[in-house]
Amino acid sequence: MTTSSFAVALVSGGLDSMVSAALAREAGYRLLALSIDYNQRHRVELAAARRIAHELGAERHVVLPMDLSAFGGSALTDDIAVPKDGAGTDNAGGIPVTYVPARNTIFLSLALGWAEAAGARDLFIGVNALDYSGYPDCRPEFIAAFEGLAEIATKAGVEGEPFRIRAPLQHMTKADIVREGARLGLDMGLSWSCYDPAPGGLHCGLCDSCRLRSKGFDDAGVADPTRYAAHA
Repeated sequence: MTTSSFAVALVSGGLDSMVSAALAREAGYRLLALSIDYNQRHRVELAAARRIAHELGAERHVVLPMDLSAFGGSALTDDIAVPKDGAGTDNAGGIPVTYVPARNTIFLSLALGWAEAAGARDLFIGVNALDYSGYPDCRPEFIAAFEGLAEIATKAGVEGEPFRIRAPLQHMTKADIVREGARLGLDMGLSWSCYDPAPGGLHCGLCDSCRLRSKGFDDAGVADPTRYAAHA
C-alpha cells in the first residue's frame, strides 16, 4: 500500500465505525466514506456519520439511500419495540430483534461496488467481538467468506486484484475500542450509538447499544462524553 491508496470505509455514525475508519486513516489510506440511509429508526446516526466523515478528512462521503424498512423484520426498521431490559447485551439470548436481516452483506456489497469503481482494494468495517455474540454477520467466518466472494464476483478479483475486508476491531471488546479511540485522539462525542433516541438529542441510556457504550467507557476508564436520558 502507498499513501495514495484509497479505502472505502463504512461509516454508520457509531463509535465502532468511527474508530475503524480512523485506523484506516492512520494506516495511510485516503478515505472514501460510505453511509447507508436504510430508513433506520435511529436516523440521527446519519448526522453523526457526516460529522465523522468530515472530522476524519474523508475525500468523499456518500450517503446512499437503501430503504430496508420496505422489508422490515427488525426493531430498527419496523414497528417492533427496541428492548430496554439489557437482555441483548450478552450472548445468552440468541440473535436480538435489533438484527437487521442481511445488513452487513448488503452494506459490504455496496461498499465493494464503490471500491471497484474507485480503484480501491481495501474495505473497512467496524464489526467487533461484542456484535459477534449476537449478530451472525459480524463473525470472522462471515468476513472471510465475503472476502472470498469478492474475489470471484468482481472483474478486479478475477483479474488478480483481490479485495481485502479489513475488520480491525474484530477481536476487541468495547473497552478496547474506547481506548483505541482515545489513543487516536478522536472526539468520540461525535459518534452516535443509541437504537431508540430520546427527545433533545439524547441517547436513551437503556437500549443494548447504550448499555454497551456506557460500559465500554467505564471499563476503559475514559470519560464518557455521551448525554443519556437515563442510566441503566
